[in-house]
Amino acid sequence: MDKILLMLQLQAQLNDATNGEDWTKGITQNGKVINWKRCIYMECAEMVDSFSWKHWKSIHKEPDWDNLQIEVVDVWHFIMSLAIEDYAKNMRGNIIDLALNISELPSFSKIDTHHNLFDSQDNVINKVENIIILVLNKENFNLEELLNEFFDLVIMSGLDLETLYKLYVGKNILNQFRQDNGYKEGSYIKVWDGEEDNVIMKKMWEEDANLKPEILYKNLAKKYFALNKS
Repeated sequence: MDKILLMLQLQAQLNDATNGEDWTKGITQNGKVINWKRCIYMECAEMVDSFSWKHWKSIHKEPDWDNLQIEVVDVWHFIMSLAIEDYAKNMRGNIIDLALNISELPSFSKIDTHHNLFDSQDNVINKVENIIILVLNKENFNLEELLNEFFDLVIMSGLDLETLYKLYVGKNILNQFRQDNGYKEGSYIKVWDGEEDNVIMKKMWEEDANLKPEILYKNLAKKYFALNKS
């Protein structure tokens, strides 16, 4: 439960900083409507592009598992945000209550076991599409079912709780770095010397298993400003 609680707390802090402290009401501090479900299904669509699913193009191209894992973490940001909003709007409890309930879900115990196996391309895509179907169900949305499906996807994508947590913290730091350097205004440069910042962040974690979040932020800043000197 500790890692789930910490991720939820980090996500709430990021949303507070990015959208204002009333974001759970579905509106940013600038009056823009927040639609977490749309965020989820749009990221899911990007996730499918990790595979050569087009029958007319690049049919022998190998799946981009690294990109898939990053997209899974991106979707996790939005699922956590949706869950926190759901608990707030429906008076189901606070973040601690949410973390406890998540830790008791049947599928959660499966991700709390180390493994690094990938499922087949077709099975992963089917699972992603199940998630899209769930968030598009406006009449009978079921948060717990969505969480169970997502944790299944985590396993199918070669991740577990430890790797999900580590990639999430890395992406959370990267998102903070983006916001601090013009992401919302459109001046942030996402591709660094031919590689997306997501990929660079993931490599930094892989190169140093004991890297602390604040050092990761400094390393990102050092590389970014070295490549983008004005």
